[in-house]
Amino acid sequence: MSFPTYFEALDAPAMMADYPVGDAFVRRYTGMSRDELRAIQDRQFLKLMARGWQIPFYRRLWGAQGIEPGDIRGLDDIVKLPVYDKSDLMASIADHPPFGDFAGLTGDPDRAPVIFHTTSGTTGRPQALLFGPKGREVCNLLVGRMYRWQGLRPEDIVQSVYGHGMINGGHYIREAVTHFTNSIFLSAGTGIETRSAQQVQLMADFGVTVLVGFVDYIRKLGEVARDAGLLDQLDIRMICGHLGTEDRASTEAAWGGAKAFDWYGVGDTGTIAGEGPERDGLYVWEDAQYLELLDVDSGAPVAAGETGDMVVTCLFKDDIAPCIRFNTHDITHELTGTNATGMAFKRIAGFKGRSDNMVKLRGINVFPHAIGAIIENRADLTGEYVCKLSRDPASQRDDMLVILESRGGTDPGQLGELLRRGLGVEVTIELVEPAGTAALTQIDVRQKPIRLIDERGL
Repeated sequence: MSFPTYFEALDAPAMMADYPVGDAFVRRYTGMSRDELRAIQDRQFLKLMARGWQIPFYRRLWGAQGIEPGDIRGLDDIVKLPVYDKSDLMASIADHPPFGDFAGLTGDPDRAPVIFHTTSGTTGRPQALLFGPKGREVCNLLVGRMYRWQGLRPEDIVQSVYGHGMINGGHYIREAVTHFTNSIFLSAGTGIETRSAQQVQLMADFGVTVLVGFVDYIRKLGEVARDAGLLDQLDIRMICGHLGTEDRASTEAAWGGAKAFDWYGVGDTGTIAGEGPERDGLYVWEDAQYLELLDVDSGAPVAAGETGDMVVTCLFKDDIAPCIRFNTHDITHELTGTNATGMAFKRIAGFKGRSDNMVKLRGINVFPHAIGAIIENRADLTGEYVCKLSRDPASQRDDMLVILESRGGTDPGQLGELLRRGLGVEVTIELVEPAGTAALTQIDVRQKPIRLIDERGL
């Protein structure tokens, strides 16, 4: 039987021309006009839409709104299309097991090869993620491009603490570094894949200079290295993770002043935005990703500077699994004003919380992730925390217990007042010893630690 291999199904030279990396990336998009960038996006969007109409999921989604192919004639018409989210994808899987009908899977042996992973299941049951060769490699390329722009060098040794197994993260970060940089890559994985003590020993043995992963665990590894007496032997100069609401200072301090960079993406889309060398906000990779910020309640576009749900269209995913107006339910706001690099791309503030993980506590909107920024850079706290939400059955009053790790000397009253001012509502404080939240957050075994436990039984 004859069928295309992965590399025969991928036009790598064309991909590199469309999505440059390194110096070619900087040259193309520094000083480019927004009109020229919009024209690039529009051409890609029309090609993406043509593929979208071939996918049963989109035909059903759009058809239910009475939309026909002729109704969408360019990117300006994207607002006519409905958004969808993970719940729609999971419903598709339930109705069309095991992969759903949102990817172009057919019985045709000539179809392109398919890469299959799942999400981490942070917000529920893991979701199927499918990629064709082009979609997969552009996802990889955008991460490799970002690392190189931030300063990754061929002589660097990169250690990744992203998870593997069925989870997409660790695999695609490995592919990003090995396919689009010249750095040597160590795929250490999470603490359950490679114990923390072994992680820091690997860094010492192989001269690791760059760490990539979720900063919660990277920060913990800094303490492990210190306790093991290895910190002075290590020369970590760069960290690239997901800072979100947190100040980078504590992560950098944990590694002796290493320079930390923030970026944002989800499994369905790959990287959407990342910091550049000046760290003046997260640049949206607008040659590949079209990002809308929509009001959480109304779904209407928000004004510049206002917070909204990140809704993403992957302009490059026109092979196996198109992604057209996917609502991540992660919130952010656009940064206005002139950027420091001259790049044509717009910038966002980064991940600021989840609209579907927002807690309404006595009339106040509370985002648990905001606590990380409030308590950071305190010598008496480790920075680790977890929130428990409960409801009094008699009064129906909701309360939040915030469990925080203290190294000693913490004044609960002063800390409670600090959280009250930062969150806008009073919460209850419980202090535990260092590592005392680990069993609840599962920081050693999960890519993303659990920060909210809802015990209301809704």
